[in-house]
Amino acid sequence: MKNSSVIPIIQNLMQTQNLAVLGTSNGNTPHCSIVNFSATDDLHSIVFATYRNTQKYTNLKKNRRVSLLVDNRSNQESNLHRAVAVTVFGNARELALDEKAPFLLHHLIKHPSLVEFTDSPNCALILVEVEKYYVVQQFKVVTELYPNSYSAPNF
Repeated sequence: MKNSSVIPIIQNLMQTQNLAVLGTSNGNTPHCSIVNFSATDDLHSIVFATYRNTQKYTNLKKNRRVSLLVDNRSNQESNLHRAVAVTVFGNARELALDEKAPFLLHHLIKHPSLVEFTDSPNCALILVEVEKYYVVQQFKVVTELYPNSYSAPNF
């Protein structure tokens, strides 16, 4: 499958799914967390919020490399060959106050119930700069997409 043909598939998944499994690590110890996420329309960035006193935040400060798994499975056996799973690989960093506003607005449009959570002084808004998407469809069709190989509007 051509790389560019998966762009609408990834965009649809990023728009319709609210949760991702975030993978971080501390040395040789992996850690997985469920996070609410939002992706920019150009697929170059993914954003999530977390409290600073969490294991994921501690891990991110020590190792910026992360992965996120987003899928559309429904836990039905009949869904096995229709499910799409995307693993995102990238580097994460806390957004500085002066760059936070457009990403926070975009995130809260998708997740309006998180306003109080993101308003907390202990909450960090994390930006994942995407290096690669690894897309699995029909249980066997695998495609890699590198977002920096194309351009589209950011939001």
